[in-house]
Amino acid sequence: MSYRVVIGSVLLLLSSFASAQGPAPAISYTRDIQPIFTEKCVACHACYDSACQLNLGSGEGAARGASKIPVYDGERSKAQAPTRLFYDASGKHAWQGMGFYSVLDAQGSQAALMARMLELGHKTPLQPNAKLPEDIVLGLNRENMCAQPAEFDGYAKAHPREGMPLAVTGLTDQQYQTLQRWLASGAPIDEQGLAPSAKEAMQVLQWENLLNAPGARESLVARWLFEHWFLAHIYFEGGEPGHFFQWVRSRTPSGQPIDLINTRRPNDDPGTQVYYRLWPVQGVIVHKTHITYPLSAAKMARVKTLFYSGDYQVTALPGYGPGRRANPFETFEAIPAKARYQFMLDNAEYFVRTFIRGPVCRGQIATDVIRDNFWALFQAPEHDLYITDPAYRGQATPLLAMPGQNDDVGSVLSLWLAYRDKRNEYEVLRRDSYANAPAPSWSTLWAGNDNALLSIFRHFDSASVTKGLIGEVPQTMWLFDYPLLERTYYQLAVNFDVFGNVSHQAQTRLYFDLIRNGAEQNFLRLMPAGTREDFLDDWYQNSGKFKMWLDYESIDDDKASALTLDEKDPKRDFANQLLSRYGDLNARPDPINRCDGAYCSRPNIDPALQNAEQALSGLVSRPAAGMRVIDLLPEATMLRIQAPSGKRVFYSMLRNRAHSNVAFLLGESLRYQPGLDTLTIYPGVLSSYPNFMFNIPAEQVPAFVAEMENAKDAHRFEKIVERWGIRRSHPQFWQYFHDQTQYILETDPKEAGVLDMNRYENL
Repeated sequence: MSYRVVIGSVLLLLSSFASAQGPAPAISYTRDIQPIFTEKCVACHACYDSACQLNLGSGEGAARGASKIPVYDGERSKAQAPTRLFYDASGKHAWQGMGFYSVLDAQGSQAALMARMLELGHKTPLQPNAKLPEDIVLGLNRENMCAQPAEFDGYAKAHPREGMPLAVTGLTDQQYQTLQRWLASGAPIDEQGLAPSAKEAMQVLQWENLLNAPGARESLVARWLFEHWFLAHIYFEGGEPGHFFQWVRSRTPSGQPIDLINTRRPNDDPGTQVYYRLWPVQGVIVHKTHITYPLSAAKMARVKTLFYSGDYQVTALPGYGPGRRANPFETFEAIPAKARYQFMLDNAEYFVRTFIRGPVCRGQIATDVIRDNFWALFQAPEHDLYITDPAYRGQATPLLAMPGQNDDVGSVLSLWLAYRDKRNEYEVLRRDSYANAPAPSWSTLWAGNDNALLSIFRHFDSASVTKGLIGEVPQTMWLFDYPLLERTYYQLAVNFDVFGNVSHQAQTRLYFDLIRNGAEQNFLRLMPAGTREDFLDDWYQNSGKFKMWLDYESIDDDKASALTLDEKDPKRDFANQLLSRYGDLNARPDPINRCDGAYCSRPNIDPALQNAEQALSGLVSRPAAGMRVIDLLPEATMLRIQAPSGKRVFYSMLRNRAHSNVAFLLGESLRYQPGLDTLTIYPGVLSSYPNFMFNIPAEQVPAFVAEMENAKDAHRFEKIVERWGIRRSHPQFWQYFHDQTQYILETDPKEAGVLDMNRYENL
């Protein structure tokens, strides 16, 4: 297949073994089984947050089996052994040595666990498009039961309607029979690993040669590049559709099979000579882990210009260890800071995605420290004192170390206080140094390409990043300079250990709170003097004021900005001028949410869709106090709207929860301001985790909007769900669900991947 994520071809593959005459041919895992898993299982069984760690995106994952140990556990006192598929073990027996148990093997006279789970689900089908029974618990609050084969009978008795696929329209009869025949025959797996094309192999070799070039400078640059690429799904100019690659460290050089160095973190001591290698991403591409990055001849020229030109010298290579992880500014100080920052700016969307969409499948460790929607901007390198002033850089670098390397539970408070004080010392240095620098102006903002303006939306325990300025002018904006961007990336991507203990995770979360505050304060330097404290009072209401006094450094509210802004509403005026000045960089104009005239739809689209967008604009940017239905909506709802022409468009309807502040680790619900919640509606799939979907003919969108406006209670809202909703039990649920992936494939093919349905709600 050109794309492993094209769900529409699955049924065609399934027909290849069916025959009305003669004995049925042998079942092939690759041809017959994986397409069924991709269509009906991967949406719940992928990455670390798959139920029972059962990953059905590849033959290796299916053979590995399941585990009772959850990966995401914010309360464990000891770090646990990592269980990364393709990294930490290989083959069924190796995984069983790490506590996994088979779901494919028959147990004496008993069928395989998967066979029995599928049978339980197949004999208890759901009532079509009806709301599920309340006793079926869904979502992240579901208890991770993970019955072993010997425990299945007890599970089936206690949960008779919770076979597989769980609480969703199940397998077709043909799919069910195919899987059962395969399991009964011993579940053979004939999967072949993805291999690069000849053109890709040539580019792989060119890049590996660059990163493995001899010399101290070359080695240091390669290490820095690897640490900034390790999460990327690399694709090549002219490469095969659906082929992606990952950077890994190997004990073997190019031309030999990769001998993986599987340290917990990408910057842990490898213990041997390192060769940086590119290996193909195996298994089904899933959207939540699919953070793409392009490599091309132009990118290689750019990397060489930034890092391999100039006369800077590297006289000694730094070692590894906690100190080196804690402060990458010291570790890589020999590489010009301007080169490091410019490299990150060139692909800023990628870097912000690594720590906002991640880490690794779920961002719940850190998402409660950010607002539900905000815009991110970047400081131009020529206006960043860390880049331009060596004396300032020398003073700042020792203060930029980050916590989380020492995970002693008993030392959490002392470690946190030490790093907080060090960070605040840096903020004093920054505040006072910038007070003596030229006043910020429009040239302070980097405007190098369409990565310069980003929108972030939080969906409770996940988040998304998109190029362009989407939605109404948000309550807060962030301004990244180099020290802030690099620290955020290292704290939440490079140094974060998803298998770490409560101390490590708490220190990570607490320091990210300081990062958010720093980004907000950077932005407020652009606002008029005398207004900045008022903004902070709005952003840190109630208990937030105590947090400001306790943990944050005071802001400079005296040094004037060089921007001329409306004194009555300077932030909104700033946003309007930003949109006007940088319109060419704004990748996604947004007339639905920021309608400034009679026409609130995109030009040059199907007239029926224009009318639909015009109607949808009536739902956005209105507080929930005046539109009660917002209280009943989940975080990320998808609207599938189809015109009479047959063209369909997906829109994301995002609920933006308002908070008095987001400054504390616990008690988020106590800081909700539900009457101030709003909706953002924008074309495209802006979440890896859709919570629900409505399928609406374009001509019915005005009726849908009217019903939403009049839905004052749960009963009225349920009528909307019954008319237009695609419930988990809908007979065509999978067709509609995977059409989201197909839509991404059509509109932005490099980003396509199977979406996650673990958070799809029972409305």
